[in-house]
Amino acid sequence: MNTDRHIDIAPSILSADFSCLGEQIKAVERGGAGVLHVDVMDGHFVPNITVGLPVVKSLAKFTNLPLDAHLMITQPGVYAAQFVEAGAQMVSVHVEADPHLHRTAMSIKAAGAQAGVVLNPSTPVGAVEEALQFVDYVLVMSVNPGFGGQKFIPYTLDKVRRLAARKRERGLNFALEIDGGVTLGNVSELVKAGVDWVVAGSAIFGAGDPARTFVEMQHLAHAAGMVQV
Repeated sequence: MNTDRHIDIAPSILSADFSCLGEQIKAVERGGAGVLHVDVMDGHFVPNITVGLPVVKSLAKFTNLPLDAHLMITQPGVYAAQFVEAGAQMVSVHVEADPHLHRTAMSIKAAGAQAGVVLNPSTPVGAVEEALQFVDYVLVMSVNPGFGGQKFIPYTLDKVRRLAARKRERGLNFALEIDGGVTLGNVSELVKAGVDWVVAGSAIFGAGDPARTFVEMQHLAHAAGMVQV
């Protein structure tokens, strides 16, 4: 019979118009968004500076949507739990930036949030092999992090498939998330490869009607999530 996998589309405020950020968040809320993705960049780990703890605190007061904080920063272990305290329900850190990933993940969980690990496009799946047993989700970057509006890197889809295979083979429960270059044209393929959470920025906030585009992307993702069991 057919059954639905639960697929979440997470609009990324990196591509939103910050002069009317509240209005844009309300638009995707009307469209049915269940989570909001927040890209935190420090200008060191990636060549850009975005938002930090004060903005996350403000977002947590403004919206009831769970906040998915993606930390693209050096020394994420120092700050990860602080983002939970600021209001994030999910916090992910890069394996490339954190030599103490287990400790950081445990600090995120102890603070009351889900802990994720992130892989850059050129980082092999094997780099997180041991972490798969203790993280709640794995975020595969499908562009080089730092800027929105980039084109999807095709070979990252194979990384998703390999992680999905490890999940099945080892009986693990981590979710698979993807971020970068997601469009209405490729979201179905991503979900079919095994993605559970899809981050989309410019495809949604760059559209004339973010709410309508969100609904369309969500429909495509949910249709692709129908599987035979």
